[in-house]
Amino acid sequence: MERVPNLTRDDAVSAVRNPLAFIAERWTPQPRTVRRAALAALVMAVVIVVTGGAVRLTGSGLGCPTWPTCTENSLTTTRAMGFHGVIEFGNRMLTYVLCAAVGWAIIAARSEKPWRRGLTRLGWAQFWIVMGNAVLGGIVVLVGLNPYTVAAHFLLTTALIAVATVMWQRTREGDGEPRPLVGKAVQQLVWFLVVASVLLIAAGTVVTGAGPHAGDSAEVERIPLDWETVAKAHAVLAWIVVTLTFALWFVLKAVDAPKGPLDRTRDLFLVLLAQGVVGYVQYFTHLPEVLVGVHMLGSCLMWIGVLRVLLSLRERPEAAGDGLPAASVETGALTKA
Repeated sequence: MERVPNLTRDDAVSAVRNPLAFIAERWTPQPRTVRRAALAALVMAVVIVVTGGAVRLTGSGLGCPTWPTCTENSLTTTRAMGFHGVIEFGNRMLTYVLCAAVGWAIIAARSEKPWRRGLTRLGWAQFWIVMGNAVLGGIVVLVGLNPYTVAAHFLLTTALIAVATVMWQRTREGDGEPRPLVGKAVQQLVWFLVVASVLLIAAGTVVTGAGPHAGDSAEVERIPLDWETVAKAHAVLAWIVVTLTFALWFVLKAVDAPKGPLDRTRDLFLVLLAQGVVGYVQYFTHLPEVLVGVHMLGSCLMWIGVLRVLLSLRERPEAAGDGLPAASVETGALTKA
C-alpha cells in the first residue's frame, strides 16, 4: 500500500488557491472513470427534467411559494405545506446532486493526463448552465409559473443535455482533427434533422404552456392558444423529424456508410417510434400525467439520439504528441458511438 504524503502548509495554500490543479497533481483517473463521470452528468441532466416534470404534473410548482428559501420563514419545506411542498423542495435538492455530478466530471476531466482543456471547458459550460437555470427556476416560482419562463427553463435544460452529450462523446475520442465519415450532402441532411428537432422541442414547450397541466392548482397564466391546435402542429413537426430520420437511414445504406452512423440513425428511429406512440396515446386519452412524464423522458432521449447521430458523422483520432494511452482512444467505438 502506498503511503499518503504529508500535506505541508504550502500544499494547503495551493489547494485553496487552485483546488482543481491541486487534485490533478495527485490523481490521474483511468479513461473509463472520465467517461463514467461525463455519463453521470448526462444522466442527472435527464433526471432533473423528469423530476421537474413531476413537479408540474402533480401541481406542485408552487409547493415552495418563494425562492431561494422554501417559505419566507423557512429554508426547507414545512409539514403544513404537505405533499406539494415535499415534491417541489425535493426537486430543488436534486439540483445539488446534478451539481455534484457535473463537478465530478470537471474534476475527472481536469485530472486526466494529458490535460484536455476542451473537455474541461465542456464541464464548466455545464456548470454555468446549471447555475443559470437554477436562477431561472427561482424566477419561474417568483413570477407564479409564467408559461414563457417555464418554457425557457426547459429549453435551457435541453441545452445542458446537449453539452453533456458532447462531453460524453468527447471522452471516447482523441483530440485530433475531426475526419468526416460521410459526404457533405449527408451532413447537410443531418443538420436539417437537428434544426427540425429543435423546432419540435420548442413546439412541445408551447403545447405545455397552453395545455391543461399548469403546474399548480391555483389560477396560473397560460399561453393564449388552443392547445389541441398547437399539439397538431407539434405532431406535424414530429412526422417531419421521423421522415428525415428514415430518409437519412436510406441514404446511409445507399452510400454504404460506416456502421456507426447507421446504428445511431437506427437507434434514433426506434426512439422516435416509441415517442410517437406515447404522444398519440396521451393525446387521445386527454393527457394523463404519467404518459406526459414518459413523453418528457422520451423528448430527452430523442434529443440525445439526434446529437449522437450528428457526432457519429466524424471521427477524432488521437492527436499527434498527445501521449494518450491506447486504451483511452477506442477507435472502433469512435465511429460507432
